[in-house]
Amino acid sequence: MSYRTLARFYDAFTQQNMQYKKRTEFICALLSCYANAGDTVLDLACGTGIYSHALFAQGYDVIGVDASADMLSVARERNPQQLLLCQRLEQLDLYGTAQAAICLTDSLNHITNPAHVRKFFKRLALFLEPGAPFILDVNTLYKHEHVLGNNTFCYEHSEATLVWHNRWLPEQCMTEITLDFGDVTEKFCERVYSIKELTAWLNKAGFSVEKTLPAPDEEQERLYIICRK
Repeated sequence: MSYRTLARFYDAFTQQNMQYKKRTEFICALLSCYANAGDTVLDLACGTGIYSHALFAQGYDVIGVDASADMLSVARERNPQQLLLCQRLEQLDLYGTAQAAICLTDSLNHITNPAHVRKFFKRLALFLEPGAPFILDVNTLYKHEHVLGNNTFCYEHSEATLVWHNRWLPEQCMTEITLDFGDVTEKFCERVYSIKELTAWLNKAGFSVEKTLPAPDEEQERLYIICRK
């Protein structure tokens, strides 16, 4: 998905169900248990830079990576001095190593090819220092079956309306998503990954999973995975 048309309105449309203030506070508190101010943190699939902005305020040096140039353009406005890289996660390529990494807002679910997820983990391991934490989140099977499901959602903004259609495909373990944004339509899919298979792929890439945590107020819908290089 390019987010070409949606990028400018993305935060406004997602604010209600994402509760970014609560999430950024949660992530900053969680990361502080594993990293120190001054450390370089990779914000992978950084989108509009909301988490990067919060981490900068906590004293981290943040590098943002995203496949959408339009989302990175919004991130640039939010964090003018941040290093931003337009790259797909499975093609991650840096000039040095970092002391921590995050990949949030179910970005991993957007990678629907398991081989690309495995390649992403292997690429990331090349650019993290030994002992570095990697924090990611995923939407659960419960969320795909019972929240996204075959439902339609409508989000209103003063300048535009977004209609979000879902179609659950149980055989593929994926949700097909269609976004109608004025006269523009974009389609993409999210795939469900189990903790068991993610743990196996992380281990094979050189990470050890330390714990999983439910997201604030979303005990069945989203899980955080905390691992170390």
